Amino acid sequence: MSTSVSATAVRFDADSMWVELSDGRTLGVPLAWFPRLLRATPEERQLVRLTSRGLHWDALDEDVSVAGLLAGLGDLRADTSFAA
Repeated sequence: MSTSVSATAVRFDADSMWVELSDGRTLGVPLAWFPRLLRATPEERQLVRLTSRGLHWDALDEDVSVAGLLAGLGDLRADTSFAA
């Protein structure tokens, strides 16, 4: 997926990630879509780097694309670290 829209800012509340886009829209997505972000501390979440394709957290090894957010996709990796 590709898009000409980019992220300009990101913020969090207790349950959601809010991504401001270059076209003026703001996307709100549940943190439950991204288990690594859900389990991260507020300080770790703030260490985000905005790229031309989306959001990146070095310390969390997490990448979130704007195109994926626009398509309504969460984390597509099989995260088995907390499986029963």
